[in-house]
Amino acid sequence: MPKLSDVIAALEEVYPPQWAESWDAVGLVCGDPQAEVARVLLAVDPVQAVVDEAVAWGADLVVTHHPLYLRGTTSVAATTFKGRVVHTLITNGIALHVAHTNADHADPGVSDALAEAVGLEVTGPLVPDPTDPLGRRGSGRIGLLEPPLTLTAFAARVAEGLPATAAGVRVSGDPDRLVSRVAVCGGSGDSFLADVRAAGVDAYLTADLRHHPASEASEAAPVALLDAAHWATEWPWLTLAERALRAAAAERGWTVETKVSHLVTDPWTAHAPMSFPA
Repeated sequence: MPKLSDVIAALEEVYPPQWAESWDAVGLVCGDPQAEVARVLLAVDPVQAVVDEAVAWGADLVVTHHPLYLRGTTSVAATTFKGRVVHTLITNGIALHVAHTNADHADPGVSDALAEAVGLEVTGPLVPDPTDPLGRRGSGRIGLLEPPLTLTAFAARVAEGLPATAAGVRVSGDPDRLVSRVAVCGGSGDSFLADVRAAGVDAYLTADLRHHPASEASEAAPVALLDAAHWATEWPWLTLAERALRAAAAERGWTVETKVSHLVTDPWTAHAPMSFPA
């Protein structure tokens, strides 16, 4: 059975912390490096429901995509919801490790998993990492859709390929337009709209598209936009990370059980359709 330090070292071989953005908070949040790890739960958000799932399953380590403390803190008292998360983890001997933008930039990373989930063949990054001589790492991905589909049909494929959320998938563009070359970015992606236009794609799938950037992007170029829930666009990465961890365990002869959390931790819990005027 490996120690926590061994498992973290294996994860950081796949998702090196130096690949994270300077503002990010990745790595080990809590846990004894000398503790043994037999069960690892993977989830998007380090929220109380996920931690409770880890306790119920008997996990020794939780690996999440989103940080618990992105901006730091001066207290982990259980009087706050994040403090309760820390207390629950430590009380039950469970470690927490975060792979965030280092997992976004990895090859394969979060956007590769998103592309795979919606049936795209990845050809390269949307914004290449200049430090990667192979040109494979970077932000977002560009993929090919074979055979091409109408925007309506591709949106249906996206809705089917991603885990269901209350918000569903919002679409902007000509519903009959053929889509064959697609840019994707797991998580918030409206900062890459200029790169999307420069890439000459037919459509862009991401999350958290705001009104003004989306409106301006639609006016600037005929690129279709597909906006899914942030959580849903990043959830497919959990299976990718699980595969990487299982491969590392098999290579090292570890006996480690893994589990991907299927709890929907998207903050939006309901959707009320509105009727268009007659």
